[in-house]
Amino acid sequence: MATASLRIDINAVLANWRALDALSGPSTETGAVVKANSYGLGAARVAPALARAGVRKFFVAAAEEGAAVRRALGEGPQIFVFSGHMAGDTQMITERGLTPMLNSLEQVTRHFETLPGAPFGVQLDTGMNRLGMETAEWEAVAPIVLGANPHLIMSHLACADEPAHPMNARQLAEFRRMTDGCGVARSFSATGGILLGPEYHFDVTRPGIGLYGGLPFEDARPVVRLSLPVVQVRDVAPGETVGYSNTWQAEAETRIATIAAGYADGLMRTLSSKATLWAGDTPCPVIGRVSMDLITVDVTHLPEPPVALDILGPHQGVDDLADVAGTIGYEILTSLGQRYQRQYIEGTA
Repeated sequence: MATASLRIDINAVLANWRALDALSGPSTETGAVVKANSYGLGAARVAPALARAGVRKFFVAAAEEGAAVRRALGEGPQIFVFSGHMAGDTQMITERGLTPMLNSLEQVTRHFETLPGAPFGVQLDTGMNRLGMETAEWEAVAPIVLGANPHLIMSHLACADEPAHPMNARQLAEFRRMTDGCGVARSFSATGGILLGPEYHFDVTRPGIGLYGGLPFEDARPVVRLSLPVVQVRDVAPGETVGYSNTWQAEAETRIATIAAGYADGLMRTLSSKATLWAGDTPCPVIGRVSMDLITVDVTHLPEPPVALDILGPHQGVDDLADVAGTIGYEILTSLGQRYQRQYIEGTA
């Protein structure tokens, strides 16, 4: 089967980081979130490019991701692990020079007992109820933890993509109440928090989705273009059906292009008979069910049978496609399959 082409514009990632760095302000250091393999786009290529642009603090979800990023970066930049010091992570944290963000008394105990004196950070829960120490737990251990010189204290906003949501101000007040006067560098904002304004920035910001062209950073440069090859073109007579379960039936003579991609490649089944692909500037609707490896598209109106069609590109970004699929841009990016031939655009911007 022909290979789909996923073009990843590293120059656009760097431009987005610079824009978010400028928004973070001169007194705040801007890191970069490269978890989930840089949101599916390849941390081995993205992280070193960001490091060359000046990023010194990287954030990942798990120690295994941190180890992979360390292999790509070499020594120097600091790599923070959101999930903290999990059982079984001790050797990897030591060997790869990772900085776990301790989330609980259990993790504090594990880290202090197994790696005394090793770098660490702290994650606090300011109302999201996901990761981090709640107020009572933090108050109980803060004197001991702060005495061990953590590198960073952070929390995470639950509703930063909704600027007017009252949760933002409540969490900000709680974060200040828990950390003011602690004498440790603080981080509160990912992409959405950066856009909320300076009072949310503190010492370190950690943009993620905005680097990769996604909302809520509306001014982001597009990063990905996904072109899907046409395997076969056929003419369908009125009354004939296309795809599984006969969900689409031709009302007139129709030319159908069968495209080499499907839900095994991260193009969700919910796109069936809803999504649009593009031949240059011309939209081509998906008809019938998206299957595991194939999508069928109406190309009757094209003057010539296409060689490939774009599902992500200038006319349809990750958030546009996410709206059609009933999800968010994060899921579109992180679902992009491994069968795509990744091509990186890097160099003179």
